[in-house]
Amino acid sequence: MKVMLLHNHETYSCNAYLVRGDWNAISDVNTLIDIGADDYVLSRLPFISTGVGKKPVEMVILTHNHFDHAGGLRKVIEKYNPEVCAFSNSEGVTRLLGAGEYLKIGDRAFEVIPVTAHSNDSICLYSSDDKTLFSGDTPLNIKSPGGSYPISFVNSLERLASLDIEIIYSGHDDPVTLGAKAMIANTLMNVKKSLLVAD
Repeated sequence: MKVMLLHNHETYSCNAYLVRGDWNAISDVNTLIDIGADDYVLSRLPFISTGVGKKPVEMVILTHNHFDHAGGLRKVIEKYNPEVCAFSNSEGVTRLLGAGEYLKIGDRAFEVIPVTAHSNDSICLYSSDDKTLFSGDTPLNIKSPGGSYPISFVNSLERLASLDIEIIYSGHDDPVTLGAKAMIANTLMNVKKSLLVAD
């Protein structure tokens, strides 16, 4: 699996990730995880090798539907007409995802894990083969107790803490390549020490 970060530093936007297979095989699924606030990704895609006879973007997955993650979706649809997957229905979405569903992204299988702390339609994507998590805007680096959190977030964090995660690709921060599992465990500990509220 090859992951390329596409980020427009000139405007407020999220990290978009183009995920390809290791060998750009015909069976790989070139996938954009999030788009960003505008069509910046379209300016970068022509310069990336995405495989002979393949669309540069065959699938788009939205980690949630906030504007900084999905604002450029219409332009990407106009250019590439990809399958658009999300956990909630909105303009342009062609496939609603379910909890525990598996998707082929690049050349790997990823599990859809809902984590609704940031928004009601937020998801993470996890590959056990690569020990990789795409986390969107899920808060996974909470450094101290305080504030309040829904009980469902604790349950989601416990699930994430049980997984073998070595790399986290987040919606706005730099990729975490060292101490990812410890960071999630620390976040879980701090959330449990905070005010927990019913969903």
